Amino acid sequence: MQSTAINPDWREAIRELVARYGLQEDSENVIIPFSDQSGRTKRCHILKRPFIRIVYPDRHYVDFPLEDVIEATVRFPEILLSEALQVIYDERDMRQHEIEDTERKEAPEK
Repeated sequence: MQSTAINPDWREAIRELVARYGLQEDSENVIIPFSDQSGRTKRCHILKRPFIRIVYPDRHYVDFPLEDVIEATVRFPEILLSEALQVIYDERDMRQHEIEDTERKEAPEK
């Protein structure tokens, strides 16, 4: 399996996002408070890792930088993470082929 390039400053970028959005964190998670449709406060825990992998139904996966995952979750907590990320990338004027660099096919099950 090939590895994704990791931003060496990803920990500092996470600290900046936590401060910017007023998020909470512990040693292993970034904690994002949000309100659900009924107005109840909930919390989303995201592991502190350089990237988050989303595996799609057709078994391909994409590694997304944690900074983008946090921003998408903060801004669009009501929609699927994959959809929220697409909105973020569309806003940044990124095309799908630019993020396909991190796409890989999973090995078939034996």
